[in-house]
Amino acid sequence: MTHDTDDSERSSSPPSDPSRRDFVALSAAAGWVAASRPVSAAEAKVVESDISIMTPDGTCDAAFFHPASGTHPGVLIWADAFGLRPTFRTAFGRRLAALGYSVLIPNPFYRVAKAPVFTEQEVMSFRFADPASRARLGPLMGPLQTPSNVEKDAVAYVAFLDGQTQVSKNHKIGTQGYCMGGPLVVRTAATVPGRIGAGATFHGGGLVTPKPDSPHTLAPKITASMMFLIAASDDMQQPTAKDTLKQSFPKAHVEVLAGTFHGWTVPDMPPQADGKPTYDKPQAEHAWTKLVALYKKSLA
Repeated sequence: MTHDTDDSERSSSPPSDPSRRDFVALSAAAGWVAASRPVSAAEAKVVESDISIMTPDGTCDAAFFHPASGTHPGVLIWADAFGLRPTFRTAFGRRLAALGYSVLIPNPFYRVAKAPVFTEQEVMSFRFADPASRARLGPLMGPLQTPSNVEKDAVAYVAFLDGQTQVSKNHKIGTQGYCMGGPLVVRTAATVPGRIGAGATFHGGGLVTPKPDSPHTLAPKITASMMFLIAASDDMQQPTAKDTLKQSFPKAHVEVLAGTFHGWTVPDMPPQADGKPTYDKPQAEHAWTKLVALYKKSLA
């Protein structure tokens, strides 16, 4: 049974799934979050639970956040290549729930390992140019390169949200994704078009590829309002992708964020090779404002 939480406690079991595992609250990661942004009274009333979701491929561990009372639009968050971890819980799950949403963040790597797969220190010290570091990502991300796996997961996660008393069935569901989560947002919107009302990607990787199953080719199946916020560094690497997205999704908001690096919205992103910070708080807040406006307009 869930209960109200403050920053130091979590509910041991949400309403519809008796199988749970305890999770130590925030730990050291809470320090930098509290330092960068004070916890609001609304956030203190957010209920956060560790839950298990049965999928066709096994049991997915996940985190579920919702206001302490009432029913609210559901949101599915697809994490980046470092997966479900304290940063995503606090910066996205808890914060969005405080605004009146019931939020699910699954462990995208549940087929391989339980979350968190990376510690905060491992994330912040990760070097993408290092072959040994990058080698850790391949086995984790491999199953998500198979569209059918993503589709199965999307159906299971949306079904979980629709099965919760804290989720309003009279509202559409939103979905947002970061880095590798960008394509997963698009596939989710195409797989469950009747329930997904809005989709947002932040520095999404692989949204436009030469493959016949490229995510952008799914546009005809999607009825959700879409938003693509692109890092300037990604735009430099693939300057025509934004044009393809605009052509494929003529009603979508497509924007390149000036001066940003891939990963700019996530607070614990490792710095660039030259030491420059990847996280860009002003631009991240701009992205957050756009996201909230999208959900307010589209999840009716």
